[in-house]
Amino acid sequence: MPRIPLRKSFDIIKLAYHGCNNRPFFHIVLLKNISKRNAPPMEMLGTYDPMPNIYNEKLVSLDIDRIKFHLASGVSLSKPVEKLLGLSGLLPVHPMSYMTAKRNRQKLEEQAESEAANKKGEVEES
Repeated sequence: MPRIPLRKSFDIIKLAYHGCNNRPFFHIVLLKNISKRNAPPMEMLGTYDPMPNIYNEKLVSLDIDRIKFHLASGVSLSKPVEKLLGLSGLLPVHPMSYMTAKRNRQKLEEQAESEAANKKGEVEES
């Protein structure tokens, strides 16, 4: 019978999914790494609403004191939480945020160029 290696258990701060299919909402929670996504958390550290409101804002609330305490005690972070904490200024900005911003800028430039080409083509046809 093969031996199954034991998985080491450690604490991690990650997003717990709440809400429904078309309206996601996340709690930022402290869990063990081997627990399920929506398991009862050891501690709730904040919330994240990824859907833009009427002012086109995505809302995040953080318990910064508790997050700093857990980071000082050596807790790991999931990638989405690292990105959120980087954008909030608590940690250095995650490299993936820079890459996403660069791709968005390139996409906007391409759209502007194609719109300019379409307008130029319409002017020449008239």
